[in-house]
Amino acid sequence: MSDFLATMAAASRARVHAALAACPLDAMAARARNSPPPPPLVLSLGRFDIIAEMKLRSPAAGALRAASADDIAARVRDYARAGAAAVSVLTEPSRFDGALEHLAQAAHALAPARVPAMRKDFLVDPYQVMEARVAGAGGVLVILRMLPRTDIEALLAAAASLELFALLEAFDEADIELAHELARHAGGRLLVGLNCRDLATLQVVPGRLEALAPRLPAHLPRVAESGLDSAQDAARIAAAGYDLALVGSALMKRDAPGTLLADMLAAGRAARGSVP
Repeated sequence: MSDFLATMAAASRARVHAALAACPLDAMAARARNSPPPPPLVLSLGRFDIIAEMKLRSPAAGALRAASADDIAARVRDYARAGAAAVSVLTEPSRFDGALEHLAQAAHALAPARVPAMRKDFLVDPYQVMEARVAGAGGVLVILRMLPRTDIEALLAAAASLELFALLEAFDEADIELAHELARHAGGRLLVGLNCRDLATLQVVPGRLEALAPRLPAHLPRVAESGLDSAQDAARIAAAGYDLALVGSALMKRDAPGTLLADMLAAGRAARGSVP
């Protein structure tokens, strides 16, 4: 595990301990079970989709935007109107300025459009999956590099039991092999994503998305993550075989992100249509 992921995992465990003191496991589990069902993730068959991201800061790009509750709601509604299949919401506080409240605000704003929110964080414990469900999320991100397999399986079991989709995030060939193994045994709705950032430098590695695309599980929706800034980028990764793109910083830097999102979606679908 990289130093960055180790630091994030330790901080995440500390947050779990603090949250347990405020709301014990049994109480959180009951709240999660009794929460209203979130919108399901609906992907367009054989086409190309986008998971748009709501984040206020990135360790690689720095501060992206200061957002009030009204700003968050307006932004995610813009994403939904432009055609986002889901909205990823950063809830990590120390490096991304995130909060569970942002997830709840986004999920509430997205509910009328029937677009699910996804909790993006450095999850280490099923308790955090329950927190996501209580906040209204329809899915969670699971980072394969960060945890032992048994811990990953516990997160996936929690997601499946609460009817949440899970995006398995890989960084290299070893992570992809683990994704293949998990996909054979895990229940629930799974997607597999490839993040093309170098975990030591946090910089995008050119060509990694294309190089590793053929190794991803073909029977799962494949998600390209990081470094996607334009319609041309969307067309490129769609032609490489990806079914979705997760787009964050490029959208957060725009005052009116829906235009870029719609352009990326159209370019990706055009390129996807040209793939034999």
